[in-house]
Amino acid sequence: MTSDDVQISEQDTPTGEELVTLYRAVGWSAYADDPATLERAVAGSSFVVTARRQGALIGLARAISDDATICYLQDILVTPDAQRAGVGRRLAHQVLHRYAAVRQKVLLTDEESGQRAFYESLGYTEIRDFTRASLRAFVRFDR
Repeated sequence: MTSDDVQISEQDTPTGEELVTLYRAVGWSAYADDPATLERAVAGSSFVVTARRQGALIGLARAISDDATICYLQDILVTPDAQRAGVGRRLAHQVLHRYAAVRQKVLLTDEESGQRAFYESLGYTEIRDFTRASLRAFVRFDR
């Protein structure tokens, strides 16, 4: 598979079943186990971009933003069989292009091998390595 075999769209609205299948494929069961909340989360996102190959949903990136000062890259996921083919990079670039004028672009992710290099290649810096300012990051999970 090449990235050229994939259609990237900002106009696509995946079905709930497609979302559950995609999130489950990458092991994000906290999302997939609550389909109604997952559908509301994607529908309520500021920006959603999808990747399809032969009509099947194989990737998605979504952002939450005020469109002025902050863009939070909430999810970026690609099915395992389509990873390492440039699909995730294309999805991320669509989000970053959409929010090019926004100063802060933030994401929170699990620690998995390869993720750091991927996000650094997109211009992100892990907070502990950020040297231009003294910053702290805080997160709260209630469930």
